[in-house]
Amino acid sequence: MPGADSDLGNEVEGYLLWQARIAEAEQRAREFVAPMEWLTTSQRVEIEQRYVADSLQRARKDLERIAARCLSLRAEYENRYRGLRRRCVGLTLAVCAGFTAMATLWFVL
Repeated sequence: MPGADSDLGNEVEGYLLWQARIAEAEQRAREFVAPMEWLTTSQRVEIEQRYVADSLQRARKDLERIAARCLSLRAEYENRYRGLRRRCVGLTLAVCAGFTAMATLWFVL
């Protein structure tokens, strides 16, 4: 079942990418509050948590927008492929019909 392995691989890759996004957001939050030395520990933690939550919400919206765009591009490419395939099959049939007609005329004459 190659499809199941591929799906599992995609899920693992997605999970690892999201975990990396979380780690990045946490690091950026720490860097954001670092210069604010006047904050208490609880204020620092709250700001970091809000920063991380905001970053992850934005990342999720970006991923949803990208996924929607991927689906629309896929549909567009599939439509173009079907049209191209129809034209190729039509051209092939026309050429075969032309050769058949020429061969028929050649043998008749």
